[in-house]
Amino acid sequence: MGETADVPVPDGAEHVVARLRRHGRILVLPALLLIAVAGVTAYAVPWLDDGWPRLAAIVAGSLVVVLGSLLPYLGWLSSRTTVTTRRVIVRRGLFVRVRRELWHRSGYDVQVARSWLQRMAGSGDVRLETGHEVAVVIRDVPKPLQVQAALHELMADAHALGGPAVGPAARPAAFVSTDAVGWGGR
Repeated sequence: MGETADVPVPDGAEHVVARLRRHGRILVLPALLLIAVAGVTAYAVPWLDDGWPRLAAIVAGSLVVVLGSLLPYLGWLSSRTTVTTRRVIVRRGLFVRVRRELWHRSGYDVQVARSWLQRMAGSGDVRLETGHEVAVVIRDVPKPLQVQAALHELMADAHALGGPAVGPAARPAAFVSTDAVGWGGR
């Protein structure tokens, strides 16, 4: 995720460094619910009487799938954080969209909080505090220490150079050496 290294970037242009979402483990329970409801419904419907009992079982199963599986998945998809060479953009909301931006040049404090479950999964919460407004929290992001190091590097570049570095060489070292999460490549 991000821009390919061989694409030329005009001088002064903003460059996408990473796109982040919550850790995928939050979708395990909705996926298990989907499998269980599909199995129970497929098993129960043939045993029910014709007419309204079958229809009621199908409608109830569909309602549980929509509320318990589809909405959590859409909620996961609708929340995304984009880190560029100039700013951090946080987008959230399924029905009501909220977008917040933090400029690296303005500076902010980066904190990482990890529960024991998050440490086992390799994720954590990254909290960005400007001191002026409500903190921005990137919840349950994979490799939070790597995200923190990259944000520190981007802020240092923004302050040292009077603005952000641009182009593929501007990608922070913390994001260059990544694995299957997809932070360093396309």
